[in-house]
Amino acid sequence: MLDIYFNDETGKVTEDITRLVEEVLNHAAGMEGLSDNPEVSVTFMTDEEIRKINAEYRGKDKATDVISFALEEMTEGEVAIIQGDDMPVVLGDILISVETAASQAAEYGHDERREIGFLALHGFLHLLGYDHMTEEDEMKMFGRQKEILTSFGLER
Repeated sequence: MLDIYFNDETGKVTEDITRLVEEVLNHAAGMEGLSDNPEVSVTFMTDEEIRKINAEYRGKDKATDVISFALEEMTEGEVAIIQGDDMPVVLGDILISVETAASQAAEYGHDERREIGFLALHGFLHLLGYDHMTEEDEMKMFGRQKEILTSFGLER
């Protein structure tokens, strides 16, 4: 089971949504064979806040739906974190724009719960090392994503 820390910067996310995200991520963690109660944080934010982060860290000055920061990922000049035996495994952070999720849900014809659950899973898979930079990686990630969503019952 995951230790999930939620932060709602919008003040608009319901307990129903946080419970769904918790259940989806724990389901995915089980399917991925994770153990030892790894930690992850999920922050719900506005388009403006995620736009700032997207500009600073990804060089894209526009809002996006989800951004993940894996703790294990290192960039140039960073020092590796050496984890002690008594320290929990921290996977990283998932940032979700509630506004973009709402507009995408309307565009795709499903409810916001489904969209936020999907985005949380997508971000979580990035924390686990999945990516979609190449066609082969995209097929692997999106296939796994669909498999987890289907087994959880959160399909389109």
